Amino acid sequence: MDCTVRWTGPSGMTFVAETGSGHAVVIDGAPEGGGRNLGPRPMELVLAGTGGCTAYDVVLILRKSGQDIRGCDVQLRSERADTDPKVFTRIHFHFVVRGRNLKPNLVERAIKLSHDKYCSATAMIARTAEITIDWEIVED
Repeated sequence: MDCTVRWTGPSGMTFVAETGSGHAVVIDGAPEGGGRNLGPRPMELVLAGTGGCTAYDVVLILRKSGQDIRGCDVQLRSERADTDPKVFTRIHFHFVVRGRNLKPNLVERAIKLSHDKYCSATAMIARTAEITIDWEIVED
């Protein structure tokens, strides 16, 4: 996996990340840090990537389990250290899984498998952050 991050120039703190799969993401800082708020902050992308990684796993596992899944949202709430490096110290994952006749034990199993076995991002984040999880099923 490759990625190139380029600073757009001396007028601010905006960067463009180009991924190996050919996608570009604008990254920027807060105005008080010299940014212009043109894109997410780097640590917001880490949090979003972690949520995307685990949601991907949960959907894939539930599909393979024969569940009629129609949606999966993950709301992440985080806390960071007060001093540098300001790593994540706590992250709460709240899953909202939508579908028809979803079996709660299979939803719980999919989430647990993602966090305990498959999600690389969660495995890395868990080295510095306490991770808590809850979930709900919404009949679709």
